[in-house]
Amino acid sequence: MSSFATTSVMVKPRRRPPVWLRSIYLKTLRDYRVPILGWGIGMGLVIVSPMASVSELVRTPEARAALVSLAQTFVWNADAIAADTVGGYATFKIGIFIFLIGIWPLLAASRMLRGEEDRSSLDMLLSVPRGRVRVALEKLAAMWTALFAMAVIIGVLAFLGRTAFKASFGLGDALLFGLDLALFCAVIGGVALLISQFTHERGPAAGTTAGLLLIFIVLDMVHRVIPNTDWISRLSPIYYYNLSKPLVPTYGASLGGMLVLLALAVALSAAAVWLFARRDVGDTVPLPRWLRLSDRVAGPSRSLPEREWSLRSVYARSLGMIAVPTLWWTLGIAGGAAWMVIVVQQVEGKLKTLYTDSPFLTDLIKNLGGANAEFNAAFLAAMFSLLPLLLMAFAVTQVNRWTADEDDGRLEIVLSTPQSRPVVLFGRFAALATSTVVVAVATLAGAALASSATGIKLDSTNLAEATLGLVPMALFVAAIGYLAAGWLRSAADTGLISFLLAAWFFITFVGPELKLPEATLKLSAFYYYGTPLLHGLQLANVAVMVAVGAAALALGTLRFARKDIGV
Repeated sequence: MSSFATTSVMVKPRRRPPVWLRSIYLKTLRDYRVPILGWGIGMGLVIVSPMASVSELVRTPEARAALVSLAQTFVWNADAIAADTVGGYATFKIGIFIFLIGIWPLLAASRMLRGEEDRSSLDMLLSVPRGRVRVALEKLAAMWTALFAMAVIIGVLAFLGRTAFKASFGLGDALLFGLDLALFCAVIGGVALLISQFTHERGPAAGTTAGLLLIFIVLDMVHRVIPNTDWISRLSPIYYYNLSKPLVPTYGASLGGMLVLLALAVALSAAAVWLFARRDVGDTVPLPRWLRLSDRVAGPSRSLPEREWSLRSVYARSLGMIAVPTLWWTLGIAGGAAWMVIVVQQVEGKLKTLYTDSPFLTDLIKNLGGANAEFNAAFLAAMFSLLPLLLMAFAVTQVNRWTADEDDGRLEIVLSTPQSRPVVLFGRFAALATSTVVVAVATLAGAALASSATGIKLDSTNLAEATLGLVPMALFVAAIGYLAAGWLRSAADTGLISFLLAAWFFITFVGPELKLPEATLKLSAFYYYGTPLLHGLQLANVAVMVAVGAAALALGTLRFARKDIGV
């Protein structure tokens, strides 16, 4: 008789992956969760803000007429349809922010495929039994889903604004407004995705798309400035976006305009996917021979730039990388400041009528521009309060570049040299600080020249403080971005900082009229900027910004020094 000892091997059932990791579509959509909330809520608040303003601006017939006349002054930028209504004024105002609306889709689409090729993660993804077309389509579908999720959030917030400020449009109109925005963003994303097939990196694709977006804005303006030039404006997708005004019930949405946007988005995206499926991973689409650089031109670029000034330090290299964006942002912000000075003189008469008949505008300009100032100076100070937002947006783009370099593995190359991690981070931050100083000085020069040319008297000391005071504001946002980058990836970090900017904007510009407590107003970074054009910079407020920013940068440096790169 024999006995046998038997053992049973317990085989654990194979765990199914989390639902968000079961497909490329769901994984990509998961990566967009923070931008969906950040950009959706942020743009929704941008739309609600003018609703709060116009509901108070049109209380008297005189104020209503003055507002319509004032809107007609800026008709070159956007059609002033029913500008004396809540929905019409909100639609008119959102046209000013059309460039900001297109930023996320062009960034997301340019890194959708090219970004993963940069960090070699697409090679691993394509090693599984999934075809190229399927991979690209799932990623594209995730971006479109994110855009339409943002559209729903924007529509719901617009409807809540309608309820609060007694507008005449309904929930369906608000959702159509969000849909129109989403279709326009899908077109811009399609342009970026197509261009990324011809570039080796996602940065040039995003930059080229941003340049095209500016061209689209100018083309759309042409028919409002020069008669009988509609055919030129039809070359811009913004023209078809502007055909729909769902927040104006008497105007409504244009089915034809939306279908054109949808067709453009599908055609551009399909062309990009088709090209992606037929090129080598990591390479670009071959250009015709007549568009290629000759060997004589291309040859020297293959040699190592041993004496290149930008390779002498992390700071110099960072400065070289940021030089071109700094140039374009300098032209935009400095030109915008000069334009503000010129516009104040041109619309002075209409604004004074509106100012006199509208207690709300009186209070708003007093809140933003000062209570005991002349009208021109007070209104210009109120307009200058928008400049920090622009320079902060520039800082956000550079924080996005920092997190993208980490995601793409570029920091690993830098850290393989004898450079400590704090030196690398401080080098990038110092380059950004240098760029913001350049922008601020150029803005000071532009505003001073415009003031001299128009005869508007501005205190030179206060003007210098108002422009140079933009620097700590931008660096404050950058420090928070570097801190958040220790835990978040590129898209999530950008979405979070963008949401903070939108929330601060809402608190500062709408909060006083909602009777928010002083403690809540102090949560906004714009509170600490104050009204330096009239009263100079408040050193205590600047000290608070510098202290909090320095603490955030120190914590961000500590986190970066101790974390695993790419985690």
